[in-house]
Amino acid sequence: MHFGLTDEQEMIVSTVRSFVEKEIYPHEEIVERTGEVPKEIADEIKRKTLDLGFYASNFPEEVGGPGLSHLEFALVERELGRGSMALTHFFGRPQNILMACEGEQRDRYLMPAVRGERMDALAMTEPDAGSDVRGMKCTAKRDGGDWVVNGTKHFISGADHADFVIVFIATGEDMTDKGPKKRITAFLVDRGTPGFTIRHGYNSVSHRGYKNMILEFDDCRLPDAQVLGEVDGGFAVMNEWLYATRITVATMSVGRARRCFDYALQHAAERKQFGQQIGKFQGVSFQIADMITEIDAADWLTLASAWRLDQGLPANREIASAKLYASEMLARVTDATLQVYGGMGLMDDFPIERFWRDARVERIWDGTSEIQRHIISRELLRPLGA
Repeated sequence: MHFGLTDEQEMIVSTVRSFVEKEIYPHEEIVERTGEVPKEIADEIKRKTLDLGFYASNFPEEVGGPGLSHLEFALVERELGRGSMALTHFFGRPQNILMACEGEQRDRYLMPAVRGERMDALAMTEPDAGSDVRGMKCTAKRDGGDWVVNGTKHFISGADHADFVIVFIATGEDMTDKGPKKRITAFLVDRGTPGFTIRHGYNSVSHRGYKNMILEFDDCRLPDAQVLGEVDGGFAVMNEWLYATRITVATMSVGRARRCFDYALQHAAERKQFGQQIGKFQGVSFQIADMITEIDAADWLTLASAWRLDQGLPANREIASAKLYASEMLARVTDATLQVYGGMGLMDDFPIERFWRDARVERIWDGTSEIQRHIISRELLRPLGA
């Protein structure tokens, strides 16, 4: 077994880390203070990412992407995790699900997204349908040759900057032994489509500037050309492409934890109490030891799940384990770092309180910790008939 990175992979890590330190860190304070990303800063980050050749780094060369492996893209996401999500959003990683585009859709959505000409967002969650995706009430009904959509989506990240949105909508219902079961279809919906409104969502304590939006559909008419994949085949599209979002949460949690740990380590080595550095006290030094152990464990677990995808091996359980462990690890590391800083850790003079706030949402979005535990246990028990 070989755990080292190739020279090319080491270059990816150093290049993206340098980009984050030089192009993201300097703008974080203004985003935290205002809750906004100035357009000129967003445009500058996107332009420099394109110049660097890393835009749409999760897409293959055949459609104009850099053609990175799953492992290499995980390394990119890990380094981006060190910076503000509101800013790294413009580093540009369109939804992998766009690879399901066919025919004219490739020219209208896939290729412009990869080139950085159009930005996308993914919409699945509703006020009454979070973890229970099949409980969605947003519906699309046939009317002649069109679909008429009504309903609401919320907690939609990135929709404030999106030119189009990939929306999962209920298009029918089947009766099963366990009751009604929704049929789901994915649609491509352009901003400005009549009957489709994007408005501001809720103010979140996590990831300021990275806004969640509310999407409203009021008799919004969509032709068949806007269906992504097959009608009623939304779950097939979802299962094929959305695993990447869980790896992203895991890798970014690792990156953010490493940045937070650097603050804790430096503070433990410099801060003095009772005549010596606090890092010499077992109460602090043992926390430092526990933090780095958990970070390394989450890192290897996450990279191993990405490696399995590159090898064509089953990885559903491993990806769920990585998302679960890394997101919960981040919570423990940020909390421990705040404890090492003491009262100053809660002051906005330092970014510690921001890391602590931001960490909380990672256990919720892209599948809660409970959903990940369900996936893991199901994968283990089903082969045994349980």
